[in-house]
Amino acid sequence: MRLFRHINEVTTADRGSVVALGNFDGFHRGHQVVIGEAGRLAREMGLNLTVVVTEPHPVSFFAPGKPPFRLTPFRERLQLLEQFGVDQLLVLPFDKSLAAMSAQDFVQHVLLDGLGAMHVCVGYDYRFGKSRGGGTDVLAWMGEMEGFGLTVIRPVTVGLEGYAGEVYSSTLVRQALQAGEARKAAALLGHWWSINGRVTEGDKRGRTIGFPTANVELGESLEPRLGVYAVRVHMEGDKKIYQGVANVGRRPTFDKRDVRLEVHLFDFAGDIYGRHLRVELVAFLRPEQKFDGIDALKDQIARDCTVAKVVLAEPENARGRLEPPSLDRYLELFPAPHVRAR
Repeated sequence: MRLFRHINEVTTADRGSVVALGNFDGFHRGHQVVIGEAGRLAREMGLNLTVVVTEPHPVSFFAPGKPPFRLTPFRERLQLLEQFGVDQLLVLPFDKSLAAMSAQDFVQHVLLDGLGAMHVCVGYDYRFGKSRGGGTDVLAWMGEMEGFGLTVIRPVTVGLEGYAGEVYSSTLVRQALQAGEARKAAALLGHWWSINGRVTEGDKRGRTIGFPTANVELGESLEPRLGVYAVRVHMEGDKKIYQGVANVGRRPTFDKRDVRLEVHLFDFAGDIYGRHLRVELVAFLRPEQKFDGIDALKDQIARDCTVAKVVLAEPENARGRLEPPSLDRYLELFPAPHVRAR
């Protein structure tokens, strides 16, 4: 996948593609339909598939004090889009200049002058331009004038129990994670949700009680329900997938207040300070709690490890049940185009 950090980096050879527009935070199943249909069209037309996103998220720009809410910070979103089969990713810096750009100027300068878009694909509720002044109506009008095609994807509804009939959205995923429903969040996403970050030095208390942990700051990631989870861990520079148990919380037994992720890997004893981890939350085991002493904490961690191993061995939690989504897989599952608004 070719990555462009600025519209000026797009060369003449890169122009003339099918373009999917959106923020795609979480890259949930609804997002996959938008990019999947753009990919279908790109293959039919013999063109590249280009996705355009902004960084930082507009909410972070306009409300910098808002608590972390991102489902997929930039690194994770990039990986998901590359695995899906996107040919080109344009990341527009969301700054004062972009925030002040009118919808018409965005179409002209970014889609036409910059990308030479042949076709554009968006969700039904896509908004863009100054004060979110542009939508599918502006894209349709300018497409007719400038000669590019437009596909608007209708709402994609959920078939999961408790959510049936609701439209896939990042909000639904956040609600599931904040309720500790990691498996339901994964089902909404179509892939396992993870927290990404580098291993930092902690109190090194875990190794003294027989359960060494890797400490990962949440950074921009959404804070899920605090508690203990069964997890799978991808480690930078290591193809092996590790299993483990993790605590997301404040560590009240030791009177700590900052929220962090502490991961204990099964059958691992190496030094991983400074390495990047992707920690998939597979199942919520129990809420965080304060213990009377170290022995009580050790006993509970041992029980957590036993339960986590059982949970991770369950067929519904198998990693292969939710492989990273791909365009080939999307087209295999949906050989006919999704119902489009236009």
